[in-house]
Amino acid sequence: MKPLLSFMKKEYCEAARTGKLIILLLLFVLFGIMNPAIAKLTPWLMEMTSDTIAESGLIVTNVQVDAMTSWTQFFKNIPMALIAFVLIFSDIFTKEYKSGTLLLVLTKGLSRYKVVLAKTVLLLSLWTFGYGLCYIITYGYNAYFWDNGIAHNLFHAAAAWWLFGVWVICLIVLFSSLLQNSAGVSLCASGTVLLAYFVGMLPKVRTYTPTMLMDITSLLSGAERTDTYMKAVIITVAACVVCISVSIPVINKKQF
Repeated sequence: MKPLLSFMKKEYCEAARTGKLIILLLLFVLFGIMNPAIAKLTPWLMEMTSDTIAESGLIVTNVQVDAMTSWTQFFKNIPMALIAFVLIFSDIFTKEYKSGTLLLVLTKGLSRYKVVLAKTVLLLSLWTFGYGLCYIITYGYNAYFWDNGIAHNLFHAAAAWWLFGVWVICLIVLFSSLLQNSAGVSLCASGTVLLAYFVGMLPKVRTYTPTMLMDITSLLSGAERTDTYMKAVIITVAACVVCISVSIPVINKKQF
């Protein structure tokens, strides 16, 4: 246990030393502030551009914004935050392969499966912290300006999107165990998400795909019930377990 904790401490220190933690913090704080800010400024922006829009033959009516507007913006922006997260941490394994530091750690007695678990815990904790921070900031501003009660199933919607991010992180771990460069890891993880998205366009399998967890607009509006997402939740959790389970034997057989 002590070698594992020491390795995890080293991972967090490395993330802080390279500036990744600061970038992550600023990124999620920025998105957390942007969501209510964009919603609050929308009427003003529409008023500023009303003359230009009117010249094109369109009529601008008064725009009403509320907490739902801000939460809709939150779930539009969080994919960009996840993409940035993937790009920042896609080299979490591959940099070890190139520098040879992983071999040094293994020679000190740390089991390979513990390396996989430690790096997975690091990624999941950082994603949870960043996502939670963004959510809390948006929630606080929305409570100040409007009323969060207008958004139905808000916690369930946020939890569903968080789980989708967990699945993407597990994909990073899987492809990091298979590939030697961070670009390949990012491309393969993105390609898997796109494949799941296109498969999810088929009505009969839509509720079974992890990308279903991204489509929470109807859940926020109350048009969908939370149990509609249970199949996608179960499949996503199972997919996460499979990704980590496959990563461990692959790392065990990998030559460094």
